[in-house]
Amino acid sequence: MGAKKDAKSTSKAPAKAPKKKEGGGGGKAKKKKWSKGKTRDKLNNLVLFDQGTYDKMLKEVPTYKLITPSIVSERMKVRGSLARKALTELVQKGLIRQVVQHSAQTIYTRVIKDEDDAE
Repeated sequence: MGAKKDAKSTSKAPAKAPKKKEGGGGGKAKKKKWSKGKTRDKLNNLVLFDQGTYDKMLKEVPTYKLITPSIVSERMKVRGSLARKALTELVQKGLIRQVVQHSAQTIYTRVIKDEDDAE
């Protein structure tokens, strides 16, 4: 039986990889992958008011500070055209008042009670 040798002292140092050339040509770049397009959920908005939604609109919309067709459409889950018609109806009833009229967007606000008393 020979003398035991220490395994750590006799193991060879790992061979070093050859150095790459400095500033060498770049080879072929990896091809870019196409990103998956973002998909939107289909909106299932109402085309006509049902009685519950109509009552909710009459009650809640006049309490909003800022009222636009897009806000009404989003919160009440109705089409934009239906939201525009509903807002013109609320203006005629005197529940809201128009602030800005633009070709693409109309902005309304709630009617403040003090203004009605002053008139």
